Amino acid sequence: MRARVESADVVIVGGGITAAMAAWKLAETTTRSILVVEAGDRTVPLGERRTRRRRYLDYGENPWTRDHLDDMAAPGQMSRSMGVGGQAMHWGGAVPRFTPEDFRIRSLYGLGDDWPIGFDDLEAYYTEAEEKMGVAGEQGPPELDHRASPYPMPSVPLSESLERLQEWAQRGGTPFWANPVARVIQPYQAPDGSRGVCRRCDTCNICPVGAKYTPDLTFDWLEATGRIRLLPRHLVRRLELGPGSDRVAAAVAVDRDAPDVPVVLEGKQFVLAGGYTWAPWLLMVSGLADSSGLLGRFLNGHRNVQAFVDLDFPLYPGEYGNHSLLSKRFQSRVENDGRYVRHDFRVWDSTSGRQPRLRDDEGRMLLGDALLADWRQRAGTGAARLRAYYDVLPHRDSRIELDGGTNRWGDPLPRLRFRDADDSADLRAHTEDLIRRRFLDLVGAGGGRIMRTFVDETQDHPGGGARMGDDPGASVVDSFGRCWDHENVFVVGAPTMVTGGCANGTLTFCALTLRQAEEVARG
Repeated sequence: MRARVESADVVIVGGGITAAMAAWKLAETTTRSILVVEAGDRTVPLGERRTRRRRYLDYGENPWTRDHLDDMAAPGQMSRSMGVGGQAMHWGGAVPRFTPEDFRIRSLYGLGDDWPIGFDDLEAYYTEAEEKMGVAGEQGPPELDHRASPYPMPSVPLSESLERLQEWAQRGGTPFWANPVARVIQPYQAPDGSRGVCRRCDTCNICPVGAKYTPDLTFDWLEATGRIRLLPRHLVRRLELGPGSDRVAAAVAVDRDAPDVPVVLEGKQFVLAGGYTWAPWLLMVSGLADSSGLLGRFLNGHRNVQAFVDLDFPLYPGEYGNHSLLSKRFQSRVENDGRYVRHDFRVWDSTSGRQPRLRDDEGRMLLGDALLADWRQRAGTGAARLRAYYDVLPHRDSRIELDGGTNRWGDPLPRLRFRDADDSADLRAHTEDLIRRRFLDLVGAGGGRIMRTFVDETQDHPGGGARMGDDPGASVVDSFGRCWDHENVFVVGAPTMVTGGCANGTLTFCALTLRQAEEVARG
């Protein structure tokens, strides 16, 4: 059957947050035609989100229907989201920066690998990403929180509970400040359209006014202004080289609405923006970009230790519980016995131990007045949640493998197997014990009692799979995301990360993408 052919100067594969940043950068710096191809569906339009939010509150309905493809799942993957906007339709909007140390682990501490770029190389792109997303934040202590320009907006105001928690948490000498978030908290004419102001309604999963940044807003604007074409419901299955060339000439896709008609996407440049799973996967199933033998390897992220704390003073949870306090004290220097441990530090208010219950501590049934009396007594004081993401260095064999079954079209699916580097594995028990001791130190200085601690086994905010470097034999792409093996193919964002750091990685993914898209624009 004759194929349907679509063509553009630049073909962007993927429709999540890094695809939005790449498309935006290319649209404002070039006149090239841009085609964005997304396997999933369009998302819920902004105008429908008040209704979806209401049903979410009233009935517990998932507000995001059709946000994944059943047979495009990968064992070991963090999220199955696949649609216009991607995982960032669901994100909390936290956007802390990495610290300068994150890029120089080998040079500073003698383990892991340095990045081929440093913090200063990303500074301007961090700022640009914050402006594009509309970030609200406050400058922390300059020696801990590095930035050359102010945030686009002041930070989200602290609730009364967070104000009390900030005073409590700082009694031990660790500074805490408001965590930056991609939310409009005052009238802000975002470059991609006016967005509503955050009402702190605590349903950030589905913001009814567009205050929280989501990538679909950018795609809507770029489509409306004619700067991109967006092709949803088209799964790119492989990339094909031109005859006798190492340049990619086309992407072969399937139209989910007309699966019997092959689709060929021709382009001069190809930008793979499918994240840490699907961008490396596409290169793997295409048999491309692996002269180094490292494609799909060095998957990275960070683990976290959490604690819940009984306090000896009241709090009033329920006012914007997504907001939190942040400290970078333990990211910016190593304060221990000389062994490598770095982590962030976040504090939230919590309702842990403060909800109504049907049985008391001795197992006796509570009904009527007894239930209310027990509830009032326990709610007389507050609770806090502490969390620390710690840096986990990736092993070479932390990787994607094509043994996750097949999709309906017969394509091999990936399986993700995360593995700590030997140095991190050796340090794991020490790291987690040290973080628990720091929790105890904070509670000892501020007052209260730790109810419980636990470790989340998941490696959060994953990256890697197409790591960047200066040596073609030790990396998949250069520092601008260009594949060493194919000069017109770029991988952007999370897959190019060398290490996962110890803070939410989304802002760093976006800053990397803006820098990488600038190189695409150069030709």
